[in-house]
Amino acid sequence: MYQFFAEPSQIQGDRILITGKDVNHIKNVLRMKPGEEISVRTGCDGREYRCGIEELKEDEIVCQLRFIKEEGLELLSKIYLFQGLPKGDKMELIVQKAVELGVYEIIPVASRRAVVKLDEKKAKTRVARWQGIAQAAAQQSRRGIIPQVREVMSFTRAVEYSARAGVRLFPYELAGEKGADMAGTREIISALKPGEDLAVFIGPEGGFDAAEASLAVEDGLIPITLGRRILRTETAGLAVLSILMYHLEQ
Repeated sequence: MYQFFAEPSQIQGDRILITGKDVNHIKNVLRMKPGEEISVRTGCDGREYRCGIEELKEDEIVCQLRFIKEEGLELLSKIYLFQGLPKGDKMELIVQKAVELGVYEIIPVASRRAVVKLDEKKAKTRVARWQGIAQAAAQQSRRGIIPQVREVMSFTRAVEYSARAGVRLFPYELAGEKGADMAGTREIISALKPGEDLAVFIGPEGGFDAAEASLAVEDGLIPITLGRRILRTETAGLAVLSILMYHLEQ
C-alpha cells in the first residue's frame, strides 16, 4: 500500500485531500483509480489514516476516510544523529538510511576537519534538499513522523544541543586512548532502555580533532569504540543506528 504525507489541515473529518506533487504521482505515475486504498499521515501525530480514493481532480485527490490506526510504529527512544559534514553527496545517503533506521532528528555538524565549508545561503539550500530526502524516506519506510534535518551547527553548538538526550555517545577512533573497548561499548548499549533519548556523534572524513574530543568528554559525552577497523563517515552512523534499532525496537 502506498503512503503519503499531508498537512493536518488536509484532514477534514472523514474527507482527506492530497495536494502538491503527490497529485501527479498518484494520477500519472501510479495510475491509481477511485476506490483504491492509500495510507495518509500528517508526520506529526503518529496516526495512520486509511482512506479510499474518491475523486481525482486536476490539482487535488479527494479521499474518504475508512479508519484510523494508532499503533506505534516509532521507536520509544528519540535518536539524534549529529553528523559531521561529509564530502560530495554522501549526506544524502546518510539522511535517507538514517530515516529508514528510525532516527528522530539529524543535525549536520560543521566540525573542524570537515572538508565541506558552507556559507549561510548554501547551508539553507542543502538543508532544504536533505529535508526533502528525509520526507521521501519516511514515506517509503512508512514512518509515523518525518524526521527533521536541523540547521548546520558548529561543534560547540551541537554539543550544547545534544544535552536534551539522556545518553550521548561519541564513537571515536582514538577512544581506546580514553579507556574504551568493545566490552565497554557492549555494556553501554546493553544498559540502554526503550524510551531513553540518545545522541550519537559521527565525525567527518577526517574525524574529530583532539580539542573537539576533549570538549565532548568534558561535557559528558561517552567515548565508545566501534571495533578495530576504521569506518567511513557514511558507514559509522548507520552501523550505530542499526545496533540501536536492534536493541531498542519493541
